[in-house]
Amino acid sequence: MSALGGDITALYTNPAGIGIYKTSELVLTPGITLNNSKATYRGSVASDNKSSFNYGPTGIVWGIPSYKANSKWKGMSVGLAFNRAANFNSNVYISGENNQSSYSEKYLDQLINGNVTNPDNAALDYPYGASLGLNTYLLDPTYDNNNNLTGYASNASVATGLKQQQIINTKGGISVFSIGMGGNYNDVFYMGGSININTLKYIRNSSFRETDATNNTNNDFNYFVADDYLRTDGTGISINLGIIVKPVEALRVGFNFNSPAWYSFKDTYSTSLTTDTEGYAGVKSQSSLDLNDGYEGEYTYRYKTPLRIGAGLAYIFGTQADVSSQKGFVTADVEYVNYKGNAFNTQDNTNQSDKDYFTDLNNTMDNVFTSAINFRLGGELKFETVMVRAGFGDYGNPYTNAYFNNQAGDISNASRMNVSGGLGWRNKGMFVDLTYIHQIIKDAYYPYRLDEGVFNAAKLSNTVGNVLLTVGFKF
Repeated sequence: MSALGGDITALYTNPAGIGIYKTSELVLTPGITLNNSKATYRGSVASDNKSSFNYGPTGIVWGIPSYKANSKWKGMSVGLAFNRAANFNSNVYISGENNQSSYSEKYLDQLINGNVTNPDNAALDYPYGASLGLNTYLLDPTYDNNNNLTGYASNASVATGLKQQQIINTKGGISVFSIGMGGNYNDVFYMGGSININTLKYIRNSSFRETDATNNTNNDFNYFVADDYLRTDGTGISINLGIIVKPVEALRVGFNFNSPAWYSFKDTYSTSLTTDTEGYAGVKSQSSLDLNDGYEGEYTYRYKTPLRIGAGLAYIFGTQADVSSQKGFVTADVEYVNYKGNAFNTQDNTNQSDKDYFTDLNNTMDNVFTSAINFRLGGELKFETVMVRAGFGDYGNPYTNAYFNNQAGDISNASRMNVSGGLGWRNKGMFVDLTYIHQIIKDAYYPYRLDEGVFNAAKLSNTVGNVLLTVGFKF
């Protein structure tokens, strides 16, 4: 939409497109999302699926013509709209066998990095990890012959093999309320801007299970299940600016700038662990709530998304005022996204340890992410009141090869591709559009990471189907 304009979605891409309006319209866009995921982990493949309600741009645009007969300013438009910018509803199932490492070893890393030499401190100071492992006997302190602490060990039976499974259920999304304005100068230059208020809700429930791969009931380990809950709530603000130039009636050229969104986030989280060590201690369970006086953990912080810069071309076939003579269009966009612009920051600038943590995190992201180029192509053929459309989008890999080639499992070939098709009908001030967008997404996820030892990525291959129905009324 960078160059085409004349549609409410221009508020979210190039708001200069709002300036093309000469009438007003009300738009409603309900939809449904069908998410199918497949995960390959240590040679094993597992799949899951989930469907959810969704919606596209819904709002109103007022076209305000100029009443000055000789003015080159032909009019302006104001738009208000809601849109679902991201949909987090998905189920992911990961399964595989592992004889090289255990999820529980990340708890050992916590104790080593914290230089914890007192087991009593270890049992209290890490309520979201190592403390739960110690208190359910998944971990044990180790001693020398003089009863001096030498470290900690996991009772998970890595050497004889572990069955690992993880179920991740996520819900929520990012809703964006935009208010924008566009202007029309002499039917040649269009310019516009919009302010976006973003509301984010993300809920993640993860259950990771490790089970002894043998039938040995005397090795002091049967299974453990680690359940993690995270809820993130946030609000953010961003701006979009753009221009469209129409050098001849059939051609439009667009340029747009989408600023970073500056968010304020609050995380709420808890963890529980259930361990069965058979004859050693039996089945034991503990939650982080037990170690926090019944309270969930909370943390607030700030986040900045990458900026985006785009340009586009649109060619209109049949530009006569008589709609029966209009034949359709083709349009193409290219977009630059600076993923290195991702940045986290503390909400409280007085806490030096938090500031140091986010400095390290941002430095890591600078090594992980790079810039990417996104490309979109679309077209429409019009048969008087009926239209057919098709589109294609290719979204570039945001990861750096150099970083992931040095990790356990190369996931540097991440990608996202959209293919869409639709039908439209408009007549006498009303229009109805039905669209199907098929997304093919390749990415990766680490069930856990270790400072030492082998850990693996699960390669994710998702297909997402979005069905959107737009109903609009011109007035």
